[in-house]
Amino acid sequence: MEYKDFIDQEYLDGLVLKDKKSTKEEVREILKKGAEKNGLNVEETFALMQADGDDLLSEIFETAGKIKDEIYGNRLVVFAPLYVTNVCGNICAYCGFRADNKDLFRRTLTMDEIKEEVKLLEDEGHKRVLMVYGEHPQFKVDWIKETIEAAYSVKSGSGEMRRINVNLAPLDTEDFKILKSSGIGTYQCFQETYHRKTYDKVHIGGKKKDYLYRLYALDRAQDAGIDDIAMGALFGLYNWRFEVLAMLQHAFHLEEVYGVGPHTISFPRIEPAMGSDLSEHPPVEISNKDFMKIVAILRIAVPYTGLILSTRENASFRRELFRLGVSQISAGSRTYPGAYHDAKCNKPDMQQFTIGDTRNLDEVIRDVAEHGFIPSFCTSCYRSGRTGANFMDEAKHGHIHTFCQPNALLTFMEYLKDYASEETGKIGYALIEKEMNKMEESNMKKLFLEKLNKTKEGKRDLYF
Repeated sequence: MEYKDFIDQEYLDGLVLKDKKSTKEEVREILKKGAEKNGLNVEETFALMQADGDDLLSEIFETAGKIKDEIYGNRLVVFAPLYVTNVCGNICAYCGFRADNKDLFRRTLTMDEIKEEVKLLEDEGHKRVLMVYGEHPQFKVDWIKETIEAAYSVKSGSGEMRRINVNLAPLDTEDFKILKSSGIGTYQCFQETYHRKTYDKVHIGGKKKDYLYRLYALDRAQDAGIDDIAMGALFGLYNWRFEVLAMLQHAFHLEEVYGVGPHTISFPRIEPAMGSDLSEHPPVEISNKDFMKIVAILRIAVPYTGLILSTRENASFRRELFRLGVSQISAGSRTYPGAYHDAKCNKPDMQQFTIGDTRNLDEVIRDVAEHGFIPSFCTSCYRSGRTGANFMDEAKHGHIHTFCQPNALLTFMEYLKDYASEETGKIGYALIEKEMNKMEESNMKKLFLEKLNKTKEGKRDLYF
């Protein structure tokens, strides 16, 4: 495979540096097109970014919220990260795991320790996890596969991990094939910054310095048969407009070559990390207002791509972002190896970054449900073959909504019956009743009610 930068650096830099403002007429015409849920091109997306004034911003937010509701409804998929190791061979200026951070306590979990962490997550109610690995050449793919299989093997009470996604260093194609054989869901790799000069500046040492090798990680994963792939950028390293437009160009590249873009996009902001001066003083400040624009504009530009919101943001701000297009959230997160075992401790000398939302899973679930969102632990698409291009085809024809809403409610009922506090249960059962009453009478509703009653009686893992 020939590696060449498909991000048009000069063109995108020209756009953001020119900083041309958009007229109301331009913005409203683009929003009209966006509402049709066919996505936007780079120029249209940039025009939305350049919208000025509270009235236009409100219209952007309203359009994004409408698109989110029409595609995803009021569902929020819930997961937790599980850090396997904080040993890393890279020196990245923004990261606490950087190889030259002598103050960081390094730890790599054993297989038994991984199983213990998974058990603790299952006992809270989690059904899906993102396993996170430091990027070091000592971690070979066969060992990574063994860690994933260890996590899948844990069954605690009625708990189990039904989908394991991974965030790890780029692999070659043959190693990606081995990774796929472990039964992973999504492979996630962040470019961090797509701006080549900034990338070279903040990646000081290690294999991660190779911009193009990292840029083509998702191509190699696709070539290996991993069709659910996820991308992201770390906001605060360079102009946020450039990063959003570059992610779009990355998504368009994948669609052109493989017929399907990313399953999810993440957009974390830099948070303080021990041993990283840059993280304490990010090169570019991303205001809350601009961050809200990022979420809303991404939802309009790539309407069928999942948008993941991490616990870097605090609880109240996360709540605002749910309505702008977020479809997946982490909850009860901790960001170092062994953190769930150390749940009552805070160990900044081990974590990757500072968490903004420190609530436990039950508190998050209660808050989400109280504001009318359905916490979903559903993994049925992955296990039913609705992945990659198949998922996108179902979603674009509106079929995915048929499965997702009842499946979300079924997994929510599992959580309420098995793990919820009394207060969360009251709110959750009322929400399920409300959602049931909104369903049209049909064979689908009849089947759903049968599965729901079986779930109440103790049956588990029922889905469409």
